Amino acid sequence: MKLIFLGPPGAGKGTQAVGVSAHLGVPHISTGDMFRSAIRNETPTGLEAKRYLDAGELVPDSVTIAMVRERLAMDDCKNGYLLDGFPRTVDQAMALDQIDPPEAVVDINVPDERLLSRLTGRRVCGKCQGTFHISKLEDEHTCPICGGELYQRNDDQPETIATRLKAYHDSTEPLIDYYKGVTEPRLIEGNRLKTVNGDTKPEDVFKNILASLE
Repeated sequence: MKLIFLGPPGAGKGTQAVGVSAHLGVPHISTGDMFRSAIRNETPTGLEAKRYLDAGELVPDSVTIAMVRERLAMDDCKNGYLLDGFPRTVDQAMALDQIDPPEAVVDINVPDERLLSRLTGRRVCGKCQGTFHISKLEDEHTCPICGGELYQRNDDQPETIATRLKAYHDSTEPLIDYYKGVTEPRLIEGNRLKTVNGDTKPEDVFKNILASLE
């Protein structure tokens, strides 16, 4: 099966993608991992992306799309894939439909106020790198595993999260209408979108994702 996961920062896409890809027997391809692998293996697209990154510039769509094409052509994608982090725009979605179109798109939906609570409450151990939520800690400053000092990442500051959520809503939410098949132009007819409630227990989200794909 060929799948895409959509969802705002903190929705749990990465966690669910790992479980769903293992269940379906298809590779989980995250944009970050794909970039790092291509750069590490010095593929043509990896070297080109590295040139932009080294210069402090954004990697253009043409290079990202070429990297996706390169990755989806690998043997482990013969039976499908699960893309996490791509596409981020309608233009990228249209390009993917020309390369190897997804059969279904899962949107993990979580209200913004819940995302703010999840992310602002996250703490990371500076010693063992464990991640915890203050709601489950007796001492929000001390790691319950190794006793190291816990800290809040800059990405988890309320102002930063608000900016990330706005960027998501502005650039990625139009994908929802695209995959519903209600916008023009579109290359494939029909509704490929499956919306799943992400504001519940992870195991319930997993079950609901599988049920939506049946």
